Amino acid sequence: MSLHFARTYSRAQLGMKAPLVTVEAHLSPGLPHFSIVGLAETAVKESRDRVRSAIITSGFEFQPRRITVNLSPADLPKEGARFDLAIALAILAATQQIKSSALNDFEFIGELALSGEIRAVPGVLCAALACFEAKKNLLLPDQNKDETTLIPKLASFPAKHLLEVCAHLNQITPLLPYHPAKPSLTLSAYPDINEVKGQMQAKRALLIAAAGAHNLLLSGPPGTGKTMLASRLPGILPPLNHNEALELACLNSLKGIHSEYSQFFTRPFRAPHHSSSAIALVGGGSQPKPGEISLAHHGVLFLDELTEFDRKVLEMLREPLESGKINIARAQQQVTFPAEFQLVAAMNPCPCGYLGSRRRSCRCSRLQIQRYQNKLSGPFLDRMDLYIEVQDLADSVLLEAPLNNISSQDLQQQVIAARKLQLQRQGMLNKHLSGKILEQSCQLDASLQSWLQQAFNQLNLSARAYHRVLRVARTIADLAASPKIEMLHLTEALNFRPAQI
Repeated sequence: MSLHFARTYSRAQLGMKAPLVTVEAHLSPGLPHFSIVGLAETAVKESRDRVRSAIITSGFEFQPRRITVNLSPADLPKEGARFDLAIALAILAATQQIKSSALNDFEFIGELALSGEIRAVPGVLCAALACFEAKKNLLLPDQNKDETTLIPKLASFPAKHLLEVCAHLNQITPLLPYHPAKPSLTLSAYPDINEVKGQMQAKRALLIAAAGAHNLLLSGPPGTGKTMLASRLPGILPPLNHNEALELACLNSLKGIHSEYSQFFTRPFRAPHHSSSAIALVGGGSQPKPGEISLAHHGVLFLDELTEFDRKVLEMLREPLESGKINIARAQQQVTFPAEFQLVAAMNPCPCGYLGSRRRSCRCSRLQIQRYQNKLSGPFLDRMDLYIEVQDLADSVLLEAPLNNISSQDLQQQVIAARKLQLQRQGMLNKHLSGKILEQSCQLDASLQSWLQQAFNQLNLSARAYHRVLRVARTIADLAASPKIEMLHLTEALNFRPAQI
């Protein structure tokens, strides 16, 4: 190999994937020039100035030659400052200022400051997972080291400065592999449902929604506790398993969000404002990033003031609600982000908000109410499994002392038991039942089938609504540990699905 050539390895970011990038540095005689090739976007090309200054301020020589850095494969888009460290080390190895013998054992990720400090970059966890699968060591910024906690067997070496990395590669001062001590987990990060007074029907709907991962719509006048109820749902969901926590942590890493290890196994609860754009909600951008629906993966997406969201934005939720993922296509790439979220929405029944209220009379005309409710399309509403009208509480209920009633932990145990039955019976939650599996798991006898058909004809419900009622009834039966769907279960499921909203 030429004395003026060196190779290091790094990782690009393509959705949830982190493909390997080979960084090749070559020095040749000629007028001093520094170029980076390999489909590099602006932030990558700006690495030239950061790398040059970092090398010089760290006390190394930046030779005045023609320097060419190639990021391979050339057809893979490269973005961000994540390649700075790998580029600097390739140049130092090509000029024989560091030993190149250990470079093949490592992958390098990190942004360089002009002083040579190594700064954090987003998406490190995805790269760390790919590095672990490739059985390589990862050298990463010290600020990103805690992100690798969920990959305990990964050989990761955090560093704060370029000099530390060079001292390690030159076998002068070895870097120590990072082995974090795992703190105790915190699984009760959400408020308890026993703090909510009254609203027994809404609490029952939350239990059913949690047990089968069903979507829920809460409608009622202002101040009836819709947001309060929705915020309690994550507290009755089972904690994430390791694979789910790792997948969610990768999505957060792509957005530069880092949680403490104690919170890794807590279900996410995302509540975007109603002014959120389509890109903010579903993801996208010139370099696609995950949106709120992906950050709510394996958790709850709460849309308050549902009718205030742009209708086009809400319509974009229809596909991920069914498929559990979002596909984002761009001219040079197509990425897929997981979006297995549970939708909980809240809305007022009319423009003034007091339709059906016991405390104030509604002052909206029938036409105004119809226009207000028509902001939500039929196909979107068809994807809501449970609908609850949250009523005003009586003064006696509001003024009474808090009752020591059932807690979120008690409901969580019921949800865990119901989900265990579903996984044993069909290998999936009831939300995902379809086709033959739906028919096998939700079998009805002839009399129940006839009764349900008559009910649907009277309510003018769609075929999708028919299947959703069956799924909800199956969940209600699972909560009762009933092997078959009974009339009581079907009736309750239909009560959560009115003909119109």
